[in-house]
Amino acid sequence: MKIELAQKFAEEYNKIADAVYFTPGRVNLIGEHIDYNGGLVMPCAITMGTWLAISTNEIDSYRLKSLNFEEKITVKSAEVQDKKGGHWANYPIGIINEFLKDGKKIPGLDFLFFGNIPIGSGLSSSASIEMATAFALNDYFNLGYDKLDLVKMAKRVENDFIGLNSGIMDQFAVAFGEKDQAIVLDCETLKYKMVDLDLGNHVLAIINTNKPRELADSKYNERVAECQKALNLLNEEITLHYLCELTAEKFALHSHLIKDEIVLNRATHVVKENNRVHQAVKTLNHGDLKEFGRLMYASHQSLRTLYEVSGKELDAVVDYCLTDEHVLGARMTGAGFGGCAIAILERGFEEDFSKKLTDFYIERIGYPAAIYISEIGSGPLKL
Repeated sequence: MKIELAQKFAEEYNKIADAVYFTPGRVNLIGEHIDYNGGLVMPCAITMGTWLAISTNEIDSYRLKSLNFEEKITVKSAEVQDKKGGHWANYPIGIINEFLKDGKKIPGLDFLFFGNIPIGSGLSSSASIEMATAFALNDYFNLGYDKLDLVKMAKRVENDFIGLNSGIMDQFAVAFGEKDQAIVLDCETLKYKMVDLDLGNHVLAIINTNKPRELADSKYNERVAECQKALNLLNEEITLHYLCELTAEKFALHSHLIKDEIVLNRATHVVKENNRVHQAVKTLNHGDLKEFGRLMYASHQSLRTLYEVSGKELDAVVDYCLTDEHVLGARMTGAGFGGCAIAILERGFEEDFSKKLTDFYIERIGYPAAIYISEIGSGPLKL
């Protein structure tokens, strides 16, 4: 891809790119909807991502083109702070704005992006393009920021420049990912550790349901409120800052305080899912992928029945996986209501899996899902 992107850059800008970079996307392997409840998440980088070719220009403007979109955007340096909102080019423009606000001189630049992460799938195409830009500028101009600085910068862009109230997991996983490693991250403290996840004779299958995630934001806010209600009720007897401070045993002692069945279900998922992350760490430390797969299935079942953030499309994918002897485990990943599921699939059965899942999914849902095969990848790098 490096050679192809460099050729496209030469065609687009009539010059040679000075540098080419790659930044991955991410999936969350287990630990869903517990980051805002003080729990642990376990994301990893994937081998799909964003490529970026870059060079300086002499026109005091930033020219941005993506092979994924038709239009080319040109922004004068003095106008950068005005370009807010959700257009794809505002993700890199927002990063440039962060450097400028911090007193760094960023001269006119030409950018050419290409991404193979399906947009809107929940695999963090936005975090990938943000971190690709931040990493490239930091390296190209030798600005001296560390990875965590760049992660925080990208989160500010997402929250303040784009206007999305998202957390920090996506940018963190994209930046800190390492090959054959999962990240165990506390999103509140940003304390983390790496856990070996060598898939060996298996690969990561990523299944995009191709269903728009139009409900995700409103239902996300609803779940946050339900968890806060559970926390308030539990605090009538005990003192908690987050639901994930509870062990399953302690939760059982005090769950009688929650009379509303729906709120009780939400809290039950949170406590048990956080426990599954701790179990997953132990399981991976013992190299037991089969047990890790069982935990993935249990996670999905909890998200389906207790947290109710799945949907017929995601459930169809997991229901098929349960019938396939070459799949160790599967679950929805991300906010839910569409987006992607992931599965750990035996290597060598990718084509068979794709055909059988496609047939099953079309019969149940009426249109095909998109299936991608990935390894567990590394963070940003200069190619």
